[in-house]
Amino acid sequence: MSFEIGIMTFGELTEDPATGRLPSPRQRVRETIEQAQLADQVGLDVFGVGEHHRSDFVGSAPSILLAAAAERTERIRLTSAVTVLSSEDPVRVWEQFATIDLLSAGRAEIIAGRGSYTESFPLFGYDLNDYAELFREKLGLLLAIRDRNPLTWRGRFRPPLYEADVAPRADGGTIPIWVGGSAGHRRRRSAPAGSACRWRWPCCSGR
Repeated sequence: MSFEIGIMTFGELTEDPATGRLPSPRQRVRETIEQAQLADQVGLDVFGVGEHHRSDFVGSAPSILLAAAAERTERIRLTSAVTVLSSEDPVRVWEQFATIDLLSAGRAEIIAGRGSYTESFPLFGYDLNDYAELFREKLGLLLAIRDRNPLTWRGRFRPPLYEADVAPRADGGTIPIWVGGSAGHRRRRSAPAGSACRWRWPCCSGR
């Protein structure tokens, strides 16, 4: 079985070990896109941007960074690492990554996780007591959006969908969706049916 080599970043704002200086958010964002471009040029397989909602990271909107990277790269696959799906709207996640897929000519992927850092839950109005159930329901909805359109769906945590037209659709008709590893970094297979099975070993992606 083949494997892939890639690089991921959370966009950390940490001191330069050589100068002791802290980069500005603008500098760190630009460096992130440059990292993607270099990873593409040297032949790596995957570039990932993780999600954090704190002032010591610039990765609160990975989809925007990946969209910018799509315009600066040619071959490398572009993925979240991870999307904290429990505190996201799966409809919006699909729309964003389908757009990245169109920009990149079919190179977008999603790694969905529960969130080993939980700052997004109170920020977006979710109860941590629903931690596991939120993820199960939202992963099911995200996979349903990928697999059929229009979509009728009902759950507990968001308004129902009735014959909803969720657009755009992906460049090649689908987007690989993976479930992130546990806090212990165990490998897990991809969640979806109907896509090629590959291993991913994302770090700090969930519980």
